[in-house]
Amino acid sequence: MRLGLALGYWGRGPDPRHLELAQEAERLGYHSVWTAESWGSDAFTPLTWLAAHTTRIALGTAVAQMAARTPTATAMQALTLDHLSGGRMMLGLGLSGPQVVEGWYGRPFPKSPLTATREYVEVIRQVLDREAPVRLDGRYHPHPYAGPDATGLGKPLKPIVHPLRADLPVLLGAEGPKNIAQTVRIADGWLPLYWSPSRTELYQAALADARDGFMVAPMTQVRVCTDVAEGLKPVKAMLGFYIGGMGHSARNFHADLMARFGYEAEARRVQELFLAGRRGEAIEAVPDAFADEISLVGPRERIAERLELWRKGPITDLLALAPDLRTLRVLAELAG
Repeated sequence: MRLGLALGYWGRGPDPRHLELAQEAERLGYHSVWTAESWGSDAFTPLTWLAAHTTRIALGTAVAQMAARTPTATAMQALTLDHLSGGRMMLGLGLSGPQVVEGWYGRPFPKSPLTATREYVEVIRQVLDREAPVRLDGRYHPHPYAGPDATGLGKPLKPIVHPLRADLPVLLGAEGPKNIAQTVRIADGWLPLYWSPSRTELYQAALADARDGFMVAPMTQVRVCTDVAEGLKPVKAMLGFYIGGMGHSARNFHADLMARFGYEAEARRVQELFLAGRRGEAIEAVPDAFADEISLVGPRERIAERLELWRKGPITDLLALAPDLRTLRVLAELAG
């Protein structure tokens, strides 16, 4: 099981610790470092900055939002950074949800998310292959565009730049069972948002046909501390925000995922409190048991014991949301 460092996206501004954490992760032998985006900082610019200040560590987006760019624009950014970094790029993509897609990007959320995702990945594959001009008779991402408002002058094109690697890894952040199963078919890896090493049966059927080399790389909050309850507070805060605020009360993929983990009533309660403006109570309503099973929090000995559970499953890469250098170093020692 390889280690990765997940830095997420910025809050109010750039986090001054990120570069130091990435450089220390590289020194410690971490395989990868990952950036994200929501509706603030983008994923590719910080990753390029990290690329310029490191030499070996692999670089990934976990995740870049599909609604933010056309698939060809995403492919251009990926192949450009792959060249500049000497072949270290990994492209992690996510569809996001209706609240963000329509509210922030001003685009309709696809009625068929699976089809939209499949077409998006297909266009990127064609760009990276560079065997012929990009052509796709798609519902969401047709190339050339031939809609009712088209000029009819669209011309199939292939990238001017020769991609460094046609097999640049493409990973997907998928949550639903059908989406995960499709990810196994069309992508090089899966980026689970929540992972419980004690509930691997939830993913067993979807991952049954995964080929050799397929990456399973969950993002996990890791924190070395003496007080477990105190260490779980940031995990609960994240869960409260995602489950309560990252979606509509009638359509929230994160709340649905928590429900599949066996916490349906608790998920709906968190949503209810958050949407009523009672955010502190929503965070408190997140069960400690749920926060604990999807994270690695506590004293070194406790993390070492629980880490063995993570090793036994299908995980290939553990992407640690590690907030400090001590945690980064302890995890490297335990995983080594």
